[in-house]
Amino acid sequence: MNHRNFIQMKTLKTISVNYMIYLICMVLVSSCVPDLELDRLDQQSVNAYYKTASDANAAAIGLYGLVRDMYRDETINVPNIVAADDGIPFLTGNADRVALWNYNITPTNTFIGGIWASAYTGIQRSNVVLNRVPPIAMDETLKNQYLGEALFLRALHYFNLVRFYGDVPIVLDEVTSLENVEVPRSSLEEVYQQIETDLTQAIAQLPSTYTGSDVGRATKGAATGLLAKVYLTRAGNDANSPYWEKAAQQAKAVIDMGIYDLWENYSQVFALENRGGKESVFEVEYVTDLTGNNFTTGYAPRGSAIVPGSGSGILRVSKDLFDTFEDQDSRKAVTFLTSYTNPSNGALVQLSVDNTDPALAVSFWKLADLTSTIGGAGGKSFPLLRYSDILLIYAEALNEANGGPTAAAYEAINKVRNRAKLKPLSGLDKAAFKTAVLAERRKEFCFEGNRWFDLARTGQLVEAVKNENSFGRNAVIQDFNTRFPIPQREMDVNSSLVQNEGY
Repeated sequence: MNHRNFIQMKTLKTISVNYMIYLICMVLVSSCVPDLELDRLDQQSVNAYYKTASDANAAAIGLYGLVRDMYRDETINVPNIVAADDGIPFLTGNADRVALWNYNITPTNTFIGGIWASAYTGIQRSNVVLNRVPPIAMDETLKNQYLGEALFLRALHYFNLVRFYGDVPIVLDEVTSLENVEVPRSSLEEVYQQIETDLTQAIAQLPSTYTGSDVGRATKGAATGLLAKVYLTRAGNDANSPYWEKAAQQAKAVIDMGIYDLWENYSQVFALENRGGKESVFEVEYVTDLTGNNFTTGYAPRGSAIVPGSGSGILRVSKDLFDTFEDQDSRKAVTFLTSYTNPSNGALVQLSVDNTDPALAVSFWKLADLTSTIGGAGGKSFPLLRYSDILLIYAEALNEANGGPTAAAYEAINKVRNRAKLKPLSGLDKAAFKTAVLAERRKEFCFEGNRWFDLARTGQLVEAVKNENSFGRNAVIQDFNTRFPIPQREMDVNSSLVQNEGY
């Protein structure tokens, strides 16, 4: 294995180890029972497995497989696109995508259930590692690293849960029986406190860098950067929140590590050869034609023969997003596919943000892997946290904490703008600078699972969704829609859960 696929399977030995982890995880979190319940366990087999340093390493590596699956296609990313204002689902496609788009959201929506189930499966797997690895006799530094990885990923799962659903159950122990599985929801404050605790401990235990096949695993910088984003989210829209200063401090800590930097050109960020490179603070890695993602075939214009099996065209770019890019913004050509040459006849096909034909729609394109020969198996990484995100978190937090932009805030945002070939900002008041940062985030990170979260945390979701009204959207969105409903399946099996307001 190399740094591009340390969580993937390239040799028979690796396949065997990961399959064993998969079987154990499937025993520990059965798909046949509620996500906080379990089937009877073969405890003797589980206990027999967690004995050696190799077992501990394999278990830690196995944690990343679920994250890979969550981000490879739709579980997290599609709601962040269509439930915001960046993308439009094709109206003849998946009805649950359309329901998210027009805010006809019910607890039975498959995306609502999928996010919850995936997150709690990941939490259970982290809890297994945190419970089973400590007794193993092995190098303590490596042990602490593996535990730090489990803490980091558990925090990531809880961060997704709390942002989508608000109050959620906190489960910190490995669940090994059906007793006491009806866990009630904990408060927002309690969930965030747990996330902060996990990340603080992970920061102390994780290494700053890796070498060889370990490159791509969670690092001290990843945990610090995620904590900065957690604090930014906790600050919300409160001008007096103490979390602005905390977010700035954590972002500055990542900057001061001197490990990360921006690539000179935006296209380099997503290049296959730069996976795990200097701008990546934490990413989900894939392998072309082996354990790939669906960002190429899934988002190519419907029926286009430029990708294996022809494009699925499940989403199209909103005009509202497309028009936010200035013509000189170098990110625009990288982010979108606006035309292509038909390989069958050499004709140039022009794409549009207005044409109702899904075969002629502008497509999200910066994560497309045109080296792939198998449909749904692209190899580009999904970036969960980039250095440009750290810079913009720093700029936004400094502006809020200081009652207006500081020289350091301008330096941070202008570094991102300079890479995009845009003029530097200057002379803005606090409100104008905040607006500029959020606009920059939208362009820099579109299609990277940030937009819905950014709109929700800043109190702008309802207005933004109502303003994006193309293709007859007319979304019936209300203030309570800044939280998704608790999945109906969970409500049915856990009598201690209370549904979110409005659902």
